[in-house]
Amino acid sequence: MMNFRFAIISDPHVAVPQTLPDHTNRFHLVEVSILALEKVLNHLQQLNLDFLLLPGDLTQDGETDNHDWLGKRLRSLPFPVFVVPGNHDLTSINPTTTKIGLHQFPSYYGHCGYNSQQLYYTQEILPGVRIIGLNSTQFNEEGRQLGCLDNEQLTWLENLLPQVKDQLLLVMIHHNVIEHLPNQSNHELGKRYMLDNASLLLKMLSSANCKLIFTGHLHVQDIAEQQGIYEITTGSLVSYPHPYRIIEVQRPVNGSLSLNITSHRVKNVPGWDDLEDISRQWLAERSFPFMVKLLTASPLKLSLAEAEKLAPSLRYFWSDVAAGDGIFYFPDFPVEIRDYFQRFSAVKADGTVSKIDNQAILNL
Repeated sequence: MMNFRFAIISDPHVAVPQTLPDHTNRFHLVEVSILALEKVLNHLQQLNLDFLLLPGDLTQDGETDNHDWLGKRLRSLPFPVFVVPGNHDLTSINPTTTKIGLHQFPSYYGHCGYNSQQLYYTQEILPGVRIIGLNSTQFNEEGRQLGCLDNEQLTWLENLLPQVKDQLLLVMIHHNVIEHLPNQSNHELGKRYMLDNASLLLKMLSSANCKLIFTGHLHVQDIAEQQGIYEITTGSLVSYPHPYRIIEVQRPVNGSLSLNITSHRVKNVPGWDDLEDISRQWLAERSFPFMVKLLTASPLKLSLAEAEKLAPSLRYFWSDVAAGDGIFYFPDFPVEIRDYFQRFSAVKADGTVSKIDNQAILNL
């Protein structure tokens, strides 16, 4: 297998002008979606990239105009692009006058991995390197959106994996498969970002010697590991810190596979000279209701009055989580609450600092 280089842009939430939402309580700055994306693509085109991954939430809310714009823009790039849908890309089973339906997605991205109307795919993209693109956006009989893999897709994957287990497998899916936040699978605010049948998928991937999963959805820069599998989740291009990643893969002669991960930020775009500071403040100004929810939820279960007293001190907490590699210490908080927030820090179980969320070398 040769050395190669690729990039990741996640959750770009593309919104052409006529589709910009007007509600001001949203956490992300979709106003800059196209400006930020163009800046990143211009940078990536100066590199000798082998391919680009986009793990979902390509559009603001599944609008036909946005999928149309993005599909055409990705087609014009000088390197292959691979995408999967996110929960914002498919908001209903059937199309509406302004939004695409579930089964229309592949027709917009036939050049981005899809070779049929199936919502999942696989391709050998370089000798010995295979992408597996999965669809974690499903709907139940009542039309409610779910984050899981359906039985048909699981059967397809079960049949595929034994045939390709000798290759380097890059699995891309929108929902998180490995936890990136403390007790994420069981927390009322965190579990909706997790794949419902994550443990089953992990078991299947482990048996096929798969070591790499690429996700989005959480809008956080984080690298987590479980059962020898690394999940690299990339923050949203339209929320602080507006990140994207470039990964170089090398295999020295008779050596283990090495991933050199570097993260970059969009710090400004035309008309937004202080984008980084503006978006950090944007999150801070909208943090109070979210932090009150976190404080009153399990396991802390504070009273509303207690939560409202502490929430202002956590004004920048989520921004710092989103940036990755955070170290959290709130000395003025009661011990139990202080300890809870410390668990979000970039620290291993043995207490040593491990800042791998943005810049890292992973040896597989």
